[in-house]
Amino acid sequence: MKSGLFLNLAMVRGLLATGVMVTLLGHTAAAAGDAQAGMTKASTVCLACHGLDGNSVNPLWPSIAGQHESYIVKQVQAFRAGQRVNPLMSPIAMTLTDKDIEDVAAYYASQKIKGQEAAKDKVELGQKIYRGGVAEGKVPACLACHGPDGRGNAAAGYPAIRSQHATYAVAQLQAYRKGERKTDQNEMMRTIAAKLTDEQIEAVSQYIQGLR
Repeated sequence: MKSGLFLNLAMVRGLLATGVMVTLLGHTAAAAGDAQAGMTKASTVCLACHGLDGNSVNPLWPSIAGQHESYIVKQVQAFRAGQRVNPLMSPIAMTLTDKDIEDVAAYYASQKIKGQEAAKDKVELGQKIYRGGVAEGKVPACLACHGPDGRGNAAAGYPAIRSQHATYAVAQLQAYRKGERKTDQNEMMRTIAAKLTDEQIEAVSQYIQGLR
C-alpha cells in the first residue's frame, strides 16, 4: 500500500506543477454568514431533507453538518444557477438570496457530523483506493485532496466527506462519471470517477461512510 500511496502522491505533485489543481490564490472567498439566523432559515427550508442538525436520516440526501461553509455556499449557488441540477434542491435554491445561502451555510458548518459504520466486506478495497489510489488506472489517492480523515480542505475548495452516506457518495461518483455533475474543479472528479469501476466506487464510498 505504501508504494501505491507514494506513486499517487507523486501524481498529485505533478498535477500541482502543471496547474491542474487549484491553488489558494483566486479561490472563492470564505463566506461570512450568520449561524443564528441560519438556524431559523434551515428549520423552514432545509430541515425535511438534511435534518435540523445537518445529519440526514435518508441516505439519498447528504449530511452537511460540519461541511465547509464556503463549499455549501458554492454548491447551493450552483443549484440556483442551474449549473447543478436536482429535482428537490434546484427549486428550493432558486428561492434563496445570497444572504440566505450564507446564513444557512454558516449554521450547518457549525454543526457536528455523526459517525457511521462502513460495510465490513468493503473496507479493505475502499481503504486501498482512498489511501493509495489505483495505480494501474492512474487514479490518485482520495486523501490527497480530502485528507486522511475525510475532513477536506476548505481553503482549496475540497469538501469534507467523512461519515457521508455511502448511497449518496455512490450517486455523486456515478454522476461525475457520466458527466451529469460538472461542479468539480478543473474536471478533477469527472476524470477520476471515469476510471473507477462500480465495485471500486461502492467500496470507496463505504470506506468514506465509516471515516470519523
